Amino acid sequence: MTRIAVLVSGGGTNLQALIDAQREGRLCGGEICAVISSKDNAYALERARLAGIPSDIVRRKDFPDIEKYTSEVVSALEDYDADLVVHAGYLSVLSPEYCERYRGRALNIHPALIPSFCGKGYYGLHVHEEVLAYGVKLTGATVHFIDETADGGPIIAQKAIPILPDDTPETLQQRVMAECEQPLLKEAVALFCAGRLRVEGRIVQVVSL
Repeated sequence: MTRIAVLVSGGGTNLQALIDAQREGRLCGGEICAVISSKDNAYALERARLAGIPSDIVRRKDFPDIEKYTSEVVSALEDYDADLVVHAGYLSVLSPEYCERYRGRALNIHPALIPSFCGKGYYGLHVHEEVLAYGVKLTGATVHFIDETADGGPIIAQKAIPILPDDTPETLQQRVMAECEQPLLKEAVALFCAGRLRVEGRIVQVVSL
């Protein structure tokens, strides 16, 4: 069994997708062992409660610097003996200590096609506002491993959808989430749990067993 900890900051829709996939037996032996939130009012905590998943709150504002905050998050992950950490709408930045400790074992879902519309400041609805303002014809989502750079880790998978003439940032956000983020996240987690992801430098390969 692969023990999965999910880091969250908000509503937890991607967390819910993983919970549903686990219930359907689609995580290849993966089990969500904990949900850790950076905010005490995140609805993701309610989703965890309803699913019977243990949860912790580690608020960034309670710590004087990123190193102490990261240390507390890592301590919580170690308490739950997490094999894989999934950043699902997690808005807090962690220190290089975390990136090194969980290298190849922590992944993030980003609501755009990296390397476009990513990096510092690109999160939430702002990503989709920028996509529409730039006038690109395709957008989507990217799931990637975490490293020391914002949205810069090795890419596991991407999925694209067309921009529609009547799209608003809000409608685009919902379509990207439903059609790209959630399918990609479930797929990537299942592949990790099945032991099918191999990282060579910046290249992630899906291997057959």
